[in-house]
Amino acid sequence: MAIGVVMHTFDVQLADLDRGVYEDLTLRVAQHPSETPVFLVTRLLAYCLEYTEGIAFSEGIAATNEPAVLARDATGRQTAWIEVGAPDAERLHFGSKLTGHVAIYTHREPSRLLPQWAGKKIHEAEKITLTSFDPGFLEAFADAVERRNTVTLSVTEGQVYVDVNGVSLTSALHRHAIV
Repeated sequence: MAIGVVMHTFDVQLADLDRGVYEDLTLRVAQHPSETPVFLVTRLLAYCLEYTEGIAFSEGIAATNEPAVLARDATGRQTAWIEVGAPDAERLHFGSKLTGHVAIYTHREPSRLLPQWAGKKIHEAEKITLTSFDPGFLEAFADAVERRNTVTLSVTEGQVYVDVNGVSLTSALHRHAIV
């Protein structure tokens, strides 16, 4: 593990009523020195909101040919490509050709991201969604994170409710088509 990496443990109770997913998860998440706390919680949310059998965090910055979060089936074939932040069109095109599902979760302003993909060659771009959160939600979440964390995360009717270490937060899940 790289020097300066901070390990966080998240004990998550996940109840995604919109998708019918109910799980208790213990996740050890490495935070690279160049990774902001807001990016870290966006990555955690992407994992939880996309939770499925075979989901995993990639090796992060070291994995240049993988997204932040991915899912594989029992044969090892990649089935989901889940980006965090502001991936370029080439990465989205590659991920979309490789898997049946591509999603983007961002901590940035969507109106600044969407134009970067306009008119670019992205395989099945109409199936890719960008998810963003209410202003201040990710920052408040990041402020509540410690090295060891207890998280309750519920999703219902397009709203996410989070309790992290006793701090309660809520946000709409804003879904944007990238084309």
